Amino acid sequence: MKIYFILVILLIIVVFASCKKDNNNNNTIPVVSVNLSLYINNPSYVNINSVGGCVTVAGGVRGILVYRYSTTEFKAYDRNCTYQSTNPCATVNIDANNIMAIDTCCKSQFLLVDGSVSRGPATIPLKTYNTSFDGNILRIYN
Repeated sequence: MKIYFILVILLIIVVFASCKKDNNNNNTIPVVSVNLSLYINNPSYVNINSVGGCVTVAGGVRGILVYRYSTTEFKAYDRNCTYQSTNPCATVNIDANNIMAIDTCCKSQFLLVDGSVSRGPATIPLKTYNTSFDGNILRIYN
């Protein structure tokens, strides 16, 4: 009976010793208040007047990517990459085809249609903000 108890204790020690926290992959995006209203007919937002268009706007942690998903639906993502998010370079940019958001430092890629990771090392999707659209004004909020 003693031997089983000792084996169980050793097994527990081995399991806990093998679990280590990865401090090099800080994936926490800070929570900041977002409450923006964009008048999409403003010439600054001409790129989101058609489906598949994308623009960047000030707000969030490192800026916000706004992607026009359909005629009535928009997606809004924080530009802060989710891989090593505290790194000053961890910022995503829109690719030339408006399909991906790419972090030039870690090379992670995210799909603009849903913010999901298409290429790592990131494993967590981009932080998403809520949107509502009344036909003229796009509201981005959390």
